[in-house]
Amino acid sequence: MEKKTNLYETLYVIDPRLSEDDTKAMIDRFANLIAENGEIVKADEWGRRRLAYPIEDQTEGYYVLVEFKSAPEFPAELARIFGITEGILRNVIVRKNEKKAEA
Repeated sequence: MEKKTNLYETLYVIDPRLSEDDTKAMIDRFANLIAENGEIVKADEWGRRRLAYPIEDQTEGYYVLVEFKSAPEFPAELARIFGITEGILRNVIVRKNEKKAEA
């Protein structure tokens, strides 16, 4: 029986106070975590951008967008790990409609 996978997209914002090396290490850490539990379709670093509103007294953040396929259970675990990781200001994970994504 084939494992069911869904298409997801996550956008997370890294604290800009981290050094360039720490930021890169965090991006690599989450890319490896996603790759271990699924398949990365596309990864895009948006870089430093202005936040819509201050978060933890920060007006900027380092944005990373990752599109991936995984089992339905993994996004909840990913959200939990984002929540307990120091240096992540915000994150969102959404399930994409694969039929619309192909069009």
